[in-house]
Amino acid sequence: MRIDDLDTPRVVPGAADTIMQQLEHLALLWDGEVTFQSRNIHHYADALRQLHEQGRLYRCSCSRRIISASAPHMGEEGPIYPGTCRHRGLSERNSAWRINTSGVVISFSDIVYGKQQQHLEHEVGDFPLRRNDGVFNYQLAVVIDDYLAGVNQVIRGRDLLFSTPRQIFLHHCLGYTVPQFGHLPLALATNGEKISKRHHQVNITAMTRRSDLLVDVLEFLGQNPPSFLRDEPPDVIMAWAVNAFDFSLIPQRDRQITATPSS
Repeated sequence: MRIDDLDTPRVVPGAADTIMQQLEHLALLWDGEVTFQSRNIHHYADALRQLHEQGRLYRCSCSRRIISASAPHMGEEGPIYPGTCRHRGLSERNSAWRINTSGVVISFSDIVYGKQQQHLEHEVGDFPLRRNDGVFNYQLAVVIDDYLAGVNQVIRGRDLLFSTPRQIFLHHCLGYTVPQFGHLPLALATNGEKISKRHHQVNITAMTRRSDLLVDVLEFLGQNPPSFLRDEPPDVIMAWAVNAFDFSLIPQRDRQITATPSS
C-alpha cells in the first residue's frame, strides 16, 4: 500500500485514512507497512543527481505562458515543450529540472491495449522531473516508488496509458527492470467524464451492498462473475476474482455508468 502524497500542499487531511478504510470495506487488503511518497524525497533527489551526472537534465525557467506561446503544436496533455532551455546552460536555483528526450522512441506491449509506441520528443517534449518550487514530478516519483517496492506489474486506468512511455524511459535511464503494464477502461459519468473521487462522485463506505459493487466491477471488466456471488461477502468475491480473472476478457472501450455509487 502506497499513499501518493507527493504534492504536500494539496494533501487533504484524513484522506489517506479514508482510502484505507474504503479498501478494507471491500476486502482489498495489503501486505506489509503502508508507505508514503512524502517520505521518499531523498530517494527522488538521489535519482535526480544520477540523471544529472549522466548529462540528461537541464534547468528550465520557462513559464506556462511562454511554453504555450512557443509550443510547435498541442499534444494529448497540452502544449509540447520545444526544448527552449535545452542548450541555454541556466543555473538559476529556482528553476525546474527537465530531461532531454531528443530522438527517444519508446515501444511496449500493454496487457490490455497491445502494442504501444510513443516518440517522446514529438508527442510529449522534454518533461519536468522537479518543479521550480522543489516538488518532484509524478513521473519520476512513481518510477522510484515502484523500484523501491519491487513492483513487477502495474495495473491502472487507461487515462495513465499516455504517461507509461515516460516512465519506461526513466526506468531505462536509471537501470531499473521495467515492470509489465496493463491499463483498464474507464468508468464514465453521464456527462462523459471519468468517475472519480476528485469530483466527489464516489463514496464507497456509504454503500450498503458491497457485494453488488464488487460484482458490478467484475462485470464491467468483462469477467462474467456468477450471479450467486452477489449473496457472498466481499472476501469470497475477491477470492473468486483472484482465481478466475482473465485479462483477455477486459474490454478496451470506456463505458458510461448510469448510476454512480454515491449513496
